[in-house]
Amino acid sequence: MSHEEETKQTTAQEAEQAKAPEAAAQETPAPEKAAEKPEGKHMGKHHHETAALQAKLEAEEKKSAELKDQLLRTAAEYDNYRKRSQREADQKFNDGISHAVTQILGILDTLDMAANAACADENYKKGVVMTLDKAAKALEALNITEIEALNKPFDPNFMNAVQQVPAAEGQESGSVVQVFQKGYKIGDKIIRHAMVVVAE
Repeated sequence: MSHEEETKQTTAQEAEQAKAPEAAAQETPAPEKAAEKPEGKHMGKHHHETAALQAKLEAEEKKSAELKDQLLRTAAEYDNYRKRSQREADQKFNDGISHAVTQILGILDTLDMAANAACADENYKKGVVMTLDKAAKALEALNITEIEALNKPFDPNFMNAVQQVPAAEGQESGSVVQVFQKGYKIGDKIIRHAMVVVAE
């Protein structure tokens, strides 16, 4: 081998050795990329767990809202039931009172006529008036009130007109000028309509 050939061979070997570090440097990032893959897997797993927890939380919140709505509806239904039961009990009580009072109104009418009739015995008349006062207090205790009719405008909801007469001076047409029979009510329930005379 000539000296010139040896020189060329040496130069070629040196060139290859010089390229070797560059190639090694170019191949070095590959492990980094390989190292990135496990980290990406970890991030993907974390994201999946977060999404699962979020879905579970939303499901629990929906379930909680449904239970709250059901509780509110149950409470409202119970409140309506309680009020309805109270109204029904009050109605039954009032119906019972109305029936009992209806049976004694005729007696009160008789006592009222006796109190307004002319009588020579003042003590007798005084006794009748006292009895009527006690009866009025008893009715009041039962929440029973007399229907005010005299000099009031005629109201068919509370009164029955048994007669019409020409309006006298100072009387308004359609007003009650005389009460033949007193009317009574308990709350809004009519026990007996007032029987009245109405001015034309």
